Amino acid sequence: MQYSYAPKGVCPVKITFQLDGDTVSNIRFTGGCNGNLKAIAKLVDGWTVEQIEEKLRGNTCGMKRTSCADQLAVAVRAAKNAQG
Repeated sequence: MQYSYAPKGVCPVKITFQLDGDTVSNIRFTGGCNGNLKAIAKLVDGWTVEQIEEKLRGNTCGMKRTSCADQLAVAVRAAKNAQG
């Protein structure tokens, strides 16, 4: 199923991705550092929600309390929880 998330505290305005059971794919960031975000999306394509949370949750950017990677972890967990 396709999900869309509006991240908070970072440059991108939207994160979209597919969630099939526990597997995340087709990640796209709208806005932000294009090259870096494409790289993150490629690196974690096919990972589970838990794998993404384990590696990316809590990462910060500069003085911010979050980052694009952290917001991706938040987004995939929210989608997984919405599945029930």
